[in-house]
Amino acid sequence: MTPDPESSPTPKSYPQTFFEPPPGACQIILVRHGQSAPYVDGQPFPLVDGQGDPPLSPLGVYQAQRVCARLRHEPLTALYVTSLQRTHQTAAPLANVLGLTPRVEPNLREIHLGEGEGGRFRQMAAEGHPAVLAMRADREWGRVPGAETNDQLTDRTVAAVRRIAAAHPDEVVAAFGHGGTIGALVAFAAGVNPFIFNGTRNGAIAHLVVAGDDWVIRSFNDAAHVGPLTADAEPPT
Repeated sequence: MTPDPESSPTPKSYPQTFFEPPPGACQIILVRHGQSAPYVDGQPFPLVDGQGDPPLSPLGVYQAQRVCARLRHEPLTALYVTSLQRTHQTAAPLANVLGLTPRVEPNLREIHLGEGEGGRFRQMAAEGHPAVLAMRADREWGRVPGAETNDQLTDRTVAAVRRIAAAHPDEVVAAFGHGGTIGALVAFAAGVNPFIFNGTRNGAIAHLVVAGDDWVIRSFNDAAHVGPLTADAEPPT
């Protein structure tokens, strides 16, 4: 006997689901600062906490505006910056729009580069300094004399993110940081060497979900909002 289609029960359907953070998790939007001013031979940047503190370049200011346009409609409850001015300047447009006062988390500051501090590292890299070549070959920041090691960088930045996550359960926050520190945090979540995630673009976004020891990477180096600009490009007028 052929079943009557009209009397047959409708099969239960199972739609594709979307990712949902676990209860109590903190979603952290990591934003690399905009491009900073160039280093000029013989004119080191002023130091803050022993580290070079250049301001944003004109392109970096534009990138900060693009970050604001990208994130202004996100449900952000707090903004974090480091002790270095380029993160403050990058966060400023978004802070003004959202009416939030950025909080300083010093341990999200950039890698301490030892002999390369004050901007000198850029020249060392451009000239193929042996310490920089060893650093790249070994994927270890500590090969630069006086610099932090990978482990030291990871320990302090992970501790900072854990403090932020503990303070903001079930919230979304943005933390404006640096290429090396963002790379270290994403690498920690992935369980790999931090150089794997080195070189995120200025103004790019990474998205972590942190629930205690459970870290999830939602995105990395998302820079669509910044546009197809190269490092030496001029900002649109």
